[in-house]
Amino acid sequence: MTIEYLYKTPKTLLNKGTVFLSGYSHSLNPYTGCAFACSYCYVRQMPVSAFRNSEWGTWVDIKKDAALTFQKELLRAKAKGPVTIFMSSSTDPYQPIEHKEKITQSLLEIMVDNPPDFLLVQTRSPLVRRDMKMLQQLGTKVRVSMTVETDREDIRKHFTPYAPPIPARLKTLQLLAEFGIPAQVAIAPVLPSSEGFAEILRPLVNRVCIDDYFMGDGSGGKRTHRMDLQALYRNLEMEE
Repeated sequence: MTIEYLYKTPKTLLNKGTVFLSGYSHSLNPYTGCAFACSYCYVRQMPVSAFRNSEWGTWVDIKKDAALTFQKELLRAKAKGPVTIFMSSSTDPYQPIEHKEKITQSLLEIMVDNPPDFLLVQTRSPLVRRDMKMLQQLGTKVRVSMTVETDREDIRKHFTPYAPPIPARLKTLQLLAEFGIPAQVAIAPVLPSSEGFAEILRPLVNRVCIDDYFMGDGSGGKRTHRMDLQALYRNLEMEE
C-alpha cells in the first residue's frame, strides 16, 4: 500500500478530553492519519478522515516541530491543574513513520523533564520498545495499553493486514513487564479468538480492557454500521 506523507505545522497538540476521553484532561496525537489502516477504526468516520479525498490508511500528516508546541502547551496546562494525557485517540503514536520521524519520542522527552500527572500510551506497535527507558523514568505516571484484539494471526490478517503481528505485540508486553513499566491489554474491538486467549494474556498483564463496536466507536455503533464491517464477518462465514 502506497502512503502519502505530508509535513504540517500544528497550531495545538494538546486537546481537551471529551466524550469517551472525558476521564482524561487531554488527548495527544503526534500524527494525523494512521498507516495501520485497521478496517474497523472509528476514525474512518470522523471528520478528519471523512472529508479527506483519500482512503484511510493511505495518508499520514507528520506534525512538524511538535515538541516545541507541546512543551509550551504542557507547561500552561500544568499551571492550571492536573494533566492526564491519552496518547493517542485518533492515530497510533508508534506507526511505521515514527521510526524515522521520532515525533512521539520527542514528546516523551518533554514529558520526562516535565511529567504529566498521568500518561496512557495507546498503541499496537512493538516500536514502543525503543522508548522503554524513557517510559521507565515516568514510573507510576505512565501505562502502556497494547491493543491485542485476538490471538489468531489469520483473524488479524483478515481485519488488520497492515498492523503488527500478534506475537510481536505479546513479546512487547513481556519486555514491558521485565522493565517494570505498567501495561495493560486492550481487546478493542473483541475479534474472534481461540479458547486459550485469556491464558495467553494471564502471565503478561494484570489489567485487560475489553471494548466492542458499540461502546468503542463513540457513536453507539453508528460509525461502525456505516463502514459495513458485517461484510468482513460474512467473508469469514461467522455470525455477525
